[in-house]
Amino acid sequence: MKLIILDRDGVINHDSKHYIKSPEEWMPIPGSLAALAKLTQAGWTIAIATNQSGIARGLYTHEILAAIHAKMQSMVAAAGGQIDSIFYCPHHPAEHCHCRKPQPGLVEQIAAHYAVDMVGIPFVGDKWTDVETALAGGCQPILVETGLIKTQIFPTEQAVPVFANLLQAVNKLVS
Repeated sequence: MKLIILDRDGVINHDSKHYIKSPEEWMPIPGSLAALAKLTQAGWTIAIATNQSGIARGLYTHEILAAIHAKMQSMVAAAGGQIDSIFYCPHHPAEHCHCRKPQPGLVEQIAAHYAVDMVGIPFVGDKWTDVETALAGGCQPILVETGLIKTQIFPTEQAVPVFANLLQAVNKLVS
């Protein structure tokens, strides 16, 4: 199985410091839907790992998040792609849960779901916490520069490739 893990906000869709609180606010980053289609057509299984603390903050409900994800899935399908699974952490950062990135809980859930070893599995994110999550879960981190804050590179023992956007990262992966 060719599995890839993607962060959602700042990688697939535009992020907001005020959170994405409705399907209407979910807007894809140019090229991201094409990237997901390209992955799907190349035989990759796509899993999403995303922090969604807006639920714990009372900004939206699990049902609204499901509607946001339904819109995302529909737009991805219309572009020729398929997201196989979505894993999210609904907790507030103050809860210090194991599933909130940069903790590896979401990666562990994905590993259990697919019954795979995560070593070398690409994990694409837009923040250093995504890199920390990838490394903690045994994945290969990849950064894109489409998030709210400028991507910062910190030293690690493992090289972290950086791409302008998801489509460029995918083009490199499938080539």
